[in-house]
Amino acid sequence: MNQEHPELDPITPADSEAATDPQQEQIQALRAELEQVKADALRERADLENQRRRVARDVEQARKFANEKLLGELLPVFDSLDAGLAAAGSEPNPLREGLELTYKQLLKVAADNGLALLDPAGETFNPEHHQAISQVDAPAGVNPGAVVTVFQKGYLLNERLLRPALVVVARVD
Repeated sequence: MNQEHPELDPITPADSEAATDPQQEQIQALRAELEQVKADALRERADLENQRRRVARDVEQARKFANEKLLGELLPVFDSLDAGLAAAGSEPNPLREGLELTYKQLLKVAADNGLALLDPAGETFNPEHHQAISQVDAPAGVNPGAVVTVFQKGYLLNERLLRPALVVVARVD
């Protein structure tokens, strides 16, 4: 052994293994830690992306249904205009024409805000959009299960039911 310069002493295989084992273990530990940090970063990125999508979806839903309360409160106005038109008769007169014009304008404004009218007379009964209040024997020319009479029109707001139509349905044998 060189007393003056111990660093110049030859390294034996046993010394080499002893020197590299702790280094190899440290390298392996650092690699494992790096892999864990990468996995955590990917998971965080995925969580952020999912949260961004949820927020975007929630904002879109809020935008689509922001007018739901107002439009829901206008439904009795639509019903009153329908009743007024029925009471005005079928003969053209200034009162009827004024009611029709008002009704059409109100429907257009509501439609521009996502409201759609459900007037299912003659259509097949749809329990998702119609509420049956009665059944009658099918009149001539009407299919069983079809809507015979509409007591109250229904409404959809952006494809979501706001109010079901109240209907009478032809009895199915």
